[in-house]
Amino acid sequence: MELNNKRVLVVGLGKSGLAAARFLKERGARVTVSDARSATLIAELPGLVAQGIAVEAGSHGLLTFRRQDLIVVSPGVPMSTPELKQVRAMGMPIIGEFELGTRFLQGEVVAITGSNGKTTTTALMGEIFKADGRATLVGGNIGRPVTEMVAESSSSSWSVLEVSSFQLETTVDFKSRIAVVLNITPDHLDRHGSFEAYAAAKARITERQGPEDFLVLNAEDKPTQMIAANTKAQIYWFSPRRRVKQGAFVHGESIFFLEHEGGKPEAVMPVAEIPLAGAHNVENVLAAVCAVRLAGVSSALIRAAVAAFHAVEHRLEFVRELDGVRYFNDSKATNVDATVKAVESFAGGIHLILGGKDKDSDYAAMGPLLRERVKVVITIGSAAEKIERQLSDVVKIERAETMERAVALARRTAVAGDTVLLAPACASFDQFENYEHRGRVFKELVRGL
Repeated sequence: MELNNKRVLVVGLGKSGLAAARFLKERGARVTVSDARSATLIAELPGLVAQGIAVEAGSHGLLTFRRQDLIVVSPGVPMSTPELKQVRAMGMPIIGEFELGTRFLQGEVVAITGSNGKTTTTALMGEIFKADGRATLVGGNIGRPVTEMVAESSSSSWSVLEVSSFQLETTVDFKSRIAVVLNITPDHLDRHGSFEAYAAAKARITERQGPEDFLVLNAEDKPTQMIAANTKAQIYWFSPRRRVKQGAFVHGESIFFLEHEGGKPEAVMPVAEIPLAGAHNVENVLAAVCAVRLAGVSSALIRAAVAAFHAVEHRLEFVRELDGVRYFNDSKATNVDATVKAVESFAGGIHLILGGKDKDSDYAAMGPLLRERVKVVITIGSAAEKIERQLSDVVKIERAETMERAVALARRTAVAGDTVLLAPACASFDQFENYEHRGRVFKELVRGL
C-alpha cells in the first residue's frame, strides 16, 4: 500500500486515530485529522501540528472529506456520520485504523472477536505464545493499536489481535491465519441498528480467509455456529458440554483437543487447573487451547501457561476483602450478557453496581438471575432510570448516580460473606473516558474504604 504523498484524512482522535495519523505521517502521507470535539478538548493537538499534521476540530467539513485520496476512520466514529456517508457514495476509499495497520503487519495473525471474553482470550493466547518462545505482539482493540505494532513485527512474529465489531465494520482485505469467534449476543445495537447487522459485522472476521486458514467457533452459540456456512477456512469447534468433530472440548473433568475427525483426543489439562472464576472462562480457555494447538503449541506448554495466567484487569478482577465482604471489578462487562456471566460466577449475596450509557439493551433479561443471586442493585449513570423501570419488580434497587456514592452505599449495606460487584452492563462514556477509567475509579474508591 503506497502512502507517500497521498492525501489521507483520519477521522476521530482517540487512541487509534492518533496512532493512525502518526503512522501515516511517518510513511510520507499528507495527513489531516478531523474531530468533532472542540480544539480545547484535544490535548494532543499541539503535538500533531508540530509534526506537520493539519487539524480540523469542532466539526467535520464535507470539503475536507472530499479532498482526500483515502479516509481512515477511528472505531469510535460511526459509518453513519453524514460526511462519511456522502463521500462513501462518491466512491471514496474508507478503511479503519485496524485495516490500515494489518496491511503492513508482518508475520502470522490470530484474530479474536466475540461479544464477551475476547480480552481475556486474547491476553491468554498472547501469554501462551510467549511461553512457547515466540516473538509475540498483542493488541488491536486492547492495549496498542495495530499501527503501533507494525514496527516490531517480523516474518517470524505472531500478532494476537482482539477485534471489535466497530473495527470489523471497516475491514476490506484483512485476513488472519487463525480467526476465533467466541460468542455473539446483543450488544452495540445503538450503533449497528439491529442484532443482524451486529452479527454480520462479527462474521466479517472470516470473509477473506481461505482453505489454508482456520476458523474457531463456539459449538454452543447459535449465532456463532451460523458463520460456519459462509467461510472457506477449516472449521474447528470448542464446547464445554460435548465432544466436537474437531477442536477443543471438556470430557469428564479435563480439556481435550481433537485435531481431526475420527482421530484420538489428546488430553490437555484438568478443568480444575484453570485459575479464572466463572464457567464462561472455561469457554475462553477452550477457544485459546484450540487456536494455539492449531498454531503448533504443545499441550504440555499450554497447560503450564494457562495455570500461570492471571485475570485480566477489569475482568472479574478481585480488588480486596474488607470485613468479610469481597469486592470485584468487572468494568469490562459493558453489555447484559457479560453481566449475566459475571453474576453467574457467584452463588449469591451480590450487591451489583449497574449503569452507565445505555446501548439499547434489554435489562429485563437478567431478571430471573438477579432475583436468585442479587441482594440489591445499585444504579449509576444515565441508564439508571431505564434499569430501574425494567428491574424494579424483581430486585431491590437503590440509585446512587455516581460511582463514589455507589461504593459508599455498598460499604454500608454489605455484610460478611457478601460480594460487591461492578458489572455495569453499559458503556462508560456518560461519566468516564472508557471502561478502564471506570474500573480504576472503582478500585481506588474500594481501596480507600
